[in-house]
Amino acid sequence: MQAYEANFDGLVGPTHNYAGLSVGNVASLNNARNTSSPKQAAKQGLQKMKALHDLGMVQGVLAPQERPDIAALRRLGFTGSDNEVITQAAKQAPEVYRAVCSASSMWTANAATVSPSADTADGKVHFTPANLTNKFHRSLEPETTGRILRAMFSDQRHFAHHQHLPDNDHFGDEGAANHTRLCSDYAKAGVEIFVYGRHAFDSSKPAPSKYPARQPLEACQAVARLHGLSEHGTVYLQQNPAVIDQGVFHNDVIAVGNRNVLFYHQQAFLDTTQKLSEIRRKFGDDSSLHFIEVPDQQVSVADAVNTYLFNTQLINLPNGEMVIIAPTECQEHAGVHRYLTELCQQDTPIRQVKYFDVKQSMRNGGGPACLRLRVVLNEQERQAVNPAVLMNEQLFATLNSWVDKHYRDQLSEADLADPQLMIESRTALDELTQILKLGSVYSFQR
Repeated sequence: MQAYEANFDGLVGPTHNYAGLSVGNVASLNNARNTSSPKQAAKQGLQKMKALHDLGMVQGVLAPQERPDIAALRRLGFTGSDNEVITQAAKQAPEVYRAVCSASSMWTANAATVSPSADTADGKVHFTPANLTNKFHRSLEPETTGRILRAMFSDQRHFAHHQHLPDNDHFGDEGAANHTRLCSDYAKAGVEIFVYGRHAFDSSKPAPSKYPARQPLEACQAVARLHGLSEHGTVYLQQNPAVIDQGVFHNDVIAVGNRNVLFYHQQAFLDTTQKLSEIRRKFGDDSSLHFIEVPDQQVSVADAVNTYLFNTQLINLPNGEMVIIAPTECQEHAGVHRYLTELCQQDTPIRQVKYFDVKQSMRNGGGPACLRLRVVLNEQERQAVNPAVLMNEQLFATLNSWVDKHYRDQLSEADLADPQLMIESRTALDELTQILKLGSVYSFQR
């Protein structure tokens, strides 16, 4: 049966803002507290979704989180009406308030880890929402993420959903941003690669010293167990601590894989030679596997982080051609643009690069790959997906009109404390759940 790698992009929420909450994410910190444009950010994301749909890709939409998170503020002791809770929190604990207004759910590469049915013991597609415990603002997401995923992939004959891992640093899970899958064909069993930054229970092992390693090995192993993955189809790969300390907070900032290609920086991993040999052995058909290593002398780690060369989408078009979906920052950087141009002329499956303007996301610390969650689906599974979340001409027009109706052109830090913004956001999200036929996934609806 034919299978597809579908992309489900995060729809940017109406409170899109630059709070600079993510220590270790250079772009996020550099643009902290700048004025954002929620409307422009949402439309940039929709344009990318529509463009991939037009290329023949299966493209879906993943709804944003409700922000500000009033329920979280009540758990932290703020009382009264919703408006009073906002006013108290913004005045008494502005750092906390900025966190509960975070726009970070737009980066759906962190929403969950997904294993396709070809890899799992029970032949179902498995979903585990990421707990994102390393950052308070992101740890607020998994419950709502789980409800949204269940509303999108509800057919229990085809889809299995797990609770997120325990909310503890020992099992911190950052989702698909630290996970990729190689295969000879999407419909066939593949090799799932879990990338970790440290060992949670053994401090003698290598670990970064400046920035946190957000994902331990033990979290990767737990997700693999939940998904029923075989030892033969799983590889655990440690990220180089030195690159984490240079701002590589997730593996998808330094490497990206698709089908039979692993595209990575020279400094990306520890024990690279040994681990690539393990991947080759488990992949099987060695002749079709391509490891593309980008050397330091051509692209430095700093340039890779600043342009998000590896936070690009690596996709196979319906005609089989492999294409890189890159941010315009890669096009504007002379060295990175030169490298990508030369790459397309080499003897690899990658034949072209398409550039997209996602600057609102880039300034907040996420490129094209951060914006999407990959879900491999065979034809029966694709038919079982909630059809209202799949991109088409009508949905594109409807969502653009929805953004025009509900989103502000600009949002400053001071605007986040406006109780009217909460009302606007809830009104927008309530309407969105009707458009996408999700039911009552948000706390204010339940």
